[in-house]
Amino acid sequence: MDKEDARAYLLPVLITSISPMSQAENHADLQIVGMRCASCSSRLEKALNQLPEVTAVVNLATEKASLSFNPTLTDVDALIKAVRDTGFDAHVSRDFAAEKADRTKSYQQEKLRFFISVGLVTPMLLEMVLMLFGVHLMIPAWGQWLLATPVQFWIGARFYRGAWASIKHGSGNMDLLVALGTSAAYFLSVAIILLDLHQPVYFEASAVLITLVLMGKLLEIRAKAKATDAIEKLIQLQPKVAHVERDGQVLDVSAGSLRPDDIFIVRPGENVPVDGVIIEGSSSLDESMLTGESMPQTKQADDKVYTATLNQQGMIKCRATAVGSHTQLAAVIRLVEQAQGSKAPIQRLADKISGIFVPIVLVLATITFFVWFSGEGNFSDALINAVSVLVIACPCALGLATPITVVVASGLAAREGILVKDAAALERANKLSVLVLDKTGTLTEGKPALTDLRPSAASGVGELTRIAASLAQHSTHPLSAAIVEYARSHAVMPLPVGAFVESPGGGLSAELDGVAYQLGSPAFVSQQGVALDDHSVLALQQQGKSVIAVARGQVLLGYIAFADRIRPSSRIAVARLREMGIRVVMLSGDNQVTAQAIAQQAGIDDFIAEVSPQDKAQYVASLKGPDALVGMVGDGINDAPALAAADVSFAMKSGSDIAIEAADITLMRNDLNSVADAIDLSKVTLSKIRQNLFFAFAYNVLGIPLAAMGLLNPMIAGGAMAMSSVSVVSNALLLRQWRPGEPAPDMEDKPSVESQVTSNTPN
Repeated sequence: MDKEDARAYLLPVLITSISPMSQAENHADLQIVGMRCASCSSRLEKALNQLPEVTAVVNLATEKASLSFNPTLTDVDALIKAVRDTGFDAHVSRDFAAEKADRTKSYQQEKLRFFISVGLVTPMLLEMVLMLFGVHLMIPAWGQWLLATPVQFWIGARFYRGAWASIKHGSGNMDLLVALGTSAAYFLSVAIILLDLHQPVYFEASAVLITLVLMGKLLEIRAKAKATDAIEKLIQLQPKVAHVERDGQVLDVSAGSLRPDDIFIVRPGENVPVDGVIIEGSSSLDESMLTGESMPQTKQADDKVYTATLNQQGMIKCRATAVGSHTQLAAVIRLVEQAQGSKAPIQRLADKISGIFVPIVLVLATITFFVWFSGEGNFSDALINAVSVLVIACPCALGLATPITVVVASGLAAREGILVKDAAALERANKLSVLVLDKTGTLTEGKPALTDLRPSAASGVGELTRIAASLAQHSTHPLSAAIVEYARSHAVMPLPVGAFVESPGGGLSAELDGVAYQLGSPAFVSQQGVALDDHSVLALQQQGKSVIAVARGQVLLGYIAFADRIRPSSRIAVARLREMGIRVVMLSGDNQVTAQAIAQQAGIDDFIAEVSPQDKAQYVASLKGPDALVGMVGDGINDAPALAAADVSFAMKSGSDIAIEAADITLMRNDLNSVADAIDLSKVTLSKIRQNLFFAFAYNVLGIPLAAMGLLNPMIAGGAMAMSSVSVVSNALLLRQWRPGEPAPDMEDKPSVESQVTSNTPN
């Protein structure tokens, strides 16, 4: 199948899936400043999505807004203005290092304020601790007021600003809850002093609450920073210096100054500065940072090398092919950031609850106050219990439960050479019940080699080789490439051809010196009126080989057979997938006999043979059902429609750019075990998300009633609220203990893994 034929059926499929909006849309990522909780992110997302033809996803964990918009109706400046109108600030996302520098500076400022706050509240806390030991060292009420006031209105000014912005837009957030709760305790204490009432003051409660909230945010920031370790480690891998050859001299220059076609040298023990192609030398390179594959890869002239991979042995001279943001490493970083900023469908419930959570809490706090005041007649107790309800009910944990887990999981996936485009794909992978595998380049290595030349009585080996090479020289099909490679290695020169026509999934025809020739599958050649020896064809196919026939007019010139090695890991991966309860189906363009032989060697029971490229998407769609999610693994241009039709699609990195673009998950290591790893990680991730959501819901379901019943002191409630977010983030970080599944030991030495198998003729 050539590129023109691929485009002929691929482009209509892709075009029909593109709306007028998406054809003209732009994309922008904004870094948001001032979000405190899930209510903030929900409010901002709602406001942005109300703009004409704007689609926004706001992520609390990464503090980013990912926006798609119609540039004829709005621009980035208008989007930033909309963010500011909602009570937050924003700027266009910069590179990771710049954003990290800003976060580090902000963290240091927050830490300074926290320690000042600790210094101011320590005397009041010390007073309480000494009382437990019978020592009554009382700080005068006016002294407590002096200590608490800067905490309330300087350290806690952020809560008032956030609360006011929230009220202006008709909603509520964590800032509003904290501001109301601490202000109630503070101003009640002020009233007691001014009116000279003989009641205890609660300055320590308001000041300690603010201090505890700050402590919780600092711990949360540190934990969230650990969640982005994966991206940071990738960025740190980028070399700073390159050895460039210019005018016969080798100069050390900044790696960022390299341009395409520059010649650079990589010495043993150094990292490759940019993507390139080896033009001289050979070596072994460690590509584990990109692929997750620990075994070094042998590289020689004309092989590709990638940024940050480690040269282990010989010196190599390379020509730069991609630099800066166009390198493979930069693409990996972008995909990881994209996945970390996306939103999983399971988060919808939490978003809905977060949107109405604060008003409900305000109502519950009001009810708590009136019930206690009417029942006990004690204004102070009623107010303090209402304050406890306000401060324990912060929805931060609820908002972080899903996104922080996605951040950790996508970083883990990248570490193992699995690039997930969005969180929705990661969630759907957990529910797959059927997985469709393309054969060539997926189950097999995709490099068929010519094994048999069987000329007929009307031809000879030399003529059969020359005719086949002449017909195949203009085709991009893997079998055609194998014929041309065989002819080149045997010094057989192809002849010029005319009237060349290729039929996808069948074969090709052309003229040599005005005589018509055909090359293709036995079925294709037979349709031209050529009589075939079915017994000879079947004998080759039963050996697990692909067979093509060559004919001149209606005269058979002979058969050519090919073998393609099954990937050593394919049988192991299929066994792992089946153990997960996933039905594995192989699609093959080969005939029934050959497809069955391949399926048996891979350990696959279900296969569909003689599938044309155009019909792959239809077969994938036919496997779908109300309770059946279908995944597809492929690597070729002709797999793109099927990948787009699947619920979750996986593309091998060795495949075409179109297949990778159409896929939800890209496998940097050409190994089906990566598919099993991705599904396993999906299951673990969804389990962790459910744990976090359960903890977040349970925390509020249990905490609010306890506070309403007067069983929680405001300071204890504040501490519990501060630690709720930290506990959710810490639980998500436990996901970093996940490791790819180990293959079953009894599968490793199966002889069939090393068997020679057939190539997918029309693929």
